[in-house]
Amino acid sequence: MKKLLCVIFSVIFIFTAVPFVSAESVNKVTYYIDSVDGDNSNSGTSEAEAWKDLGGFTGEQALTAGVSVLFKCGGTYDFKVELADINGTKENPFVISSYGEGERPILTTQENDEILTLIDCSYITISNLQMVAPNGGGIWIDTLNKTSEGIIIDNVYFHGMPNGKVNNRDDMSNGAAPARAAVMVKGLPARSRYAVNDLTIKNCEVYDCANGFMIWGSWNDEQNPWCEEKDADPIYNTGLLIEGCYFHEMDAEAVIVGICDGALVTNCRAINTCQGEGVDENGEILYFTAAMWFWGSENSTIQYCEIAGQKNFGDGMTVDFDSCTNNCTYQYIYSHDNMRFMCNNAKESPQKNNTVRYCLSVNDNGGRSAIASGNGEDNFNFYNNTIINCADFHMRYLTNSFVANNIIIPEDGCIILYNLQEELSAGNTYTNNCYGNTLNPVVDMNSMNVIPNFVGGEDALTAYRLAEGSELIGAGVEIEDGLTEDFFGNEITENNIGCYGGSGEVATEDKVNTENEDAVESLIRMITTAFKILIQEIRELIYDL
Repeated sequence: MKKLLCVIFSVIFIFTAVPFVSAESVNKVTYYIDSVDGDNSNSGTSEAEAWKDLGGFTGEQALTAGVSVLFKCGGTYDFKVELADINGTKENPFVISSYGEGERPILTTQENDEILTLIDCSYITISNLQMVAPNGGGIWIDTLNKTSEGIIIDNVYFHGMPNGKVNNRDDMSNGAAPARAAVMVKGLPARSRYAVNDLTIKNCEVYDCANGFMIWGSWNDEQNPWCEEKDADPIYNTGLLIEGCYFHEMDAEAVIVGICDGALVTNCRAINTCQGEGVDENGEILYFTAAMWFWGSENSTIQYCEIAGQKNFGDGMTVDFDSCTNNCTYQYIYSHDNMRFMCNNAKESPQKNNTVRYCLSVNDNGGRSAIASGNGEDNFNFYNNTIINCADFHMRYLTNSFVANNIIIPEDGCIILYNLQEELSAGNTYTNNCYGNTLNPVVDMNSMNVIPNFVGGEDALTAYRLAEGSELIGAGVEIEDGLTEDFFGNEITENNIGCYGGSGEVATEDKVNTENEDAVESLIRMITTAFKILIQEIRELIYDL
């Protein structure tokens, strides 16, 4: 019976929608559904006359701009629905939401399918719901015959979806269900050359799901994402906004910004995502996942986010510009306790004009960080970051790039990796950085190697501000980038080294590297690091082989 209702409802939505309804002819009607006290023989147009389930729709209802379908809080509604060519307007969207008091309603399906599929739809608002799919996925937004615009997903909880251990990367080509995802936009590869523009996902929570929001545009006419770059002709999704969302306890990824232009991911948290280590019983890597990353995107930003606790052995990084991503930025990111802070992988030629700035990384030391890998980064900007207790930090495959005003302090025994021969012709600028617990790389000998003199304290979000009298205050190079605040939200008043931009603060009793060295301590550190020179040279020789 439930499957029959699903089919009926899908057919109604496909054949009763109109492509466009003007604001003057909007049919503002609200339909109420109550799984406990409703009755499908009711009119459905008031709370007292609520339907019991989707079987209340007869085919006579026009599902157009201004229409709302509301589910009563506290109820559970078992169905899967495909909406095709449903079009609201910006002023009068088609709305799927809730009413009443109590726990937000649960929309669910037991099938290996999506709860809600939107095909060629525009200006639909989905809000104040829960979506639970033990064998499937949440929402699939796709375009087959035209561009989609103005969909909003607001305050929806996605949970109770497949989240167990797997042996390979999830299938991202055919919807949210095979991807074990809360939301899938199009797919990789896509099924059409039409974009999904001005999509907003905000104030949502995703947990006990494998994947969160997987956003894809279209890569080329043959829909082959693995083609050579010369054959790429992307159709970008534009205007994507993901804001105020919380991802946690997930096997794989929180957000993929794939083939987008002008996307913004802001004020989100990804805690204990990428819990699948991705290795077999012999330790061989099976697949790679990261919390929030770019693929083939342009002019997009991830900012004001916290990313922590990733365990994927091959990736598990916070910063990831991947496969033909250019002109994109990570800024104001709090990264901690991940496998690594950064690893960027260009496809066939160097990526261009990407930026990482004003980020704080603490204890991202499960594996080596790499500013660039694969075919490298060109005109890469990496400045005013504070990186504490990282593993080996890899400075290679950069050209014409700018690395300045950073604090980099590896954990004991770890070093900065570089290749002097490459650097002689790379055109890179390294300046006004501060290294600790390791030697300055030869490519950056004019930068500082001092104890930073942090404020200290138990809270990392305050501990790594610079204390009064720190040698790093005012020691940075001036950068004209239009930013007015530092990582901690302070107004930038000084050209400092690190992610703190103030004039110094009072140190706490629980200090972090707050004492200046005396002559004896300085001599001991120089002798200790002298041994690291030999170790570094040997490791570099082995690495180059």
